[in-house]
Amino acid sequence: MAKANENKGRDGDTQEQLIEKLVSVRRVTKVVKGGKNMRFSALVVVGDGKGRVGYASAKAREVPDAVKKAGEKAKRSMMRVSLREGRTIRHDVSARVGAGLVFLRTAPAGTGVIAGGPMRAVFEALGVQDIVSKSVGSGNYHNMVRATFDALRGILPPKQVAAKLGKKLTDILERRYIGQKGVSAKDGAVQD
Repeated sequence: MAKANENKGRDGDTQEQLIEKLVSVRRVTKVVKGGKNMRFSALVVVGDGKGRVGYASAKAREVPDAVKKAGEKAKRSMMRVSLREGRTIRHDVSARVGAGLVFLRTAPAGTGVIAGGPMRAVFEALGVQDIVSKSVGSGNYHNMVRATFDALRGILPPKQVAAKLGKKLTDILERRYIGQKGVSAKDGAVQD
C-alpha cells in the first residue's frame, strides 16, 4: 500500500510530495484481568523520493488509525541520505540489528532495485533507482528496516570523507572518474 501525501504550508501552497509505504500490520493482544485488549501495530516508511526518508511504528485500536499515527511519527523522524547522481548510494555499506544483517551495494544505471520486502519499501520511498541489497539472518520486518536505516546513516558524502581524511575532494573522487570521458588521469580533475 503506497500513497502520496501533500503537506500544505500556512499560505496554502504545496511544500513537498511524500511517499508513504506500509511495511507491516500486526494484531497485538494484551491480556488483562477482564479479558483481552486487541490493538493493531503498523510499521510505515515515509520518503520524498529525493533523498529523505524516515520510519516509525505505532499502535491503535483500528488499522487506519495505526497507519496514520505511524505516518505522522515517520515524517518527524526523516533523515537525509547522500545519493550519487540521485539514483544510487555512494558506497557499499552493511549494518546489523539483532540477528538481522543487511548489505547494500551500489549498482550501475539500469540495474533497478534488487531488494526484498521491507528494504524495497525503504529504497522506493528514498528515491533510489539502482541498488543491490541482501538481508541475512532474521526476517523480522522491524529489525530489517532498522538495519537498513543504520546502514544508510553510515553513507557519507565525498566532502565529509575528504575532510575526515584530510585530503582534497579531487583525491577522493579521482579513482571513480579515471577512464571516463573528460577526466585526466594525471590530476584526477574533472574537465568540462
